Amino acid sequence: MKKKKSKKIQAKSNLKDQKLGQTKNSAKLVLFVFGIGPIIGIIIFLFSKGFFSPPNM
Repeated sequence: MKKKKSKKIQAKSNLKDQKLGQTKNSAKLVLFVFGIGPIIGIIIFLFSKGFFSPPNM
């Protein structure tokens, strides 16, 4: 009986580990999109306005 219980507990812990892995990956994706995305957007905006071109004298 103890072996059967331990197998059930292991199966549940494996499912929890898989869910944790998915949430970690999605958290990394969200941090990447909301962290790097605005920076890239700002750089594109500044390029379109001529911020990085040398001033004309």
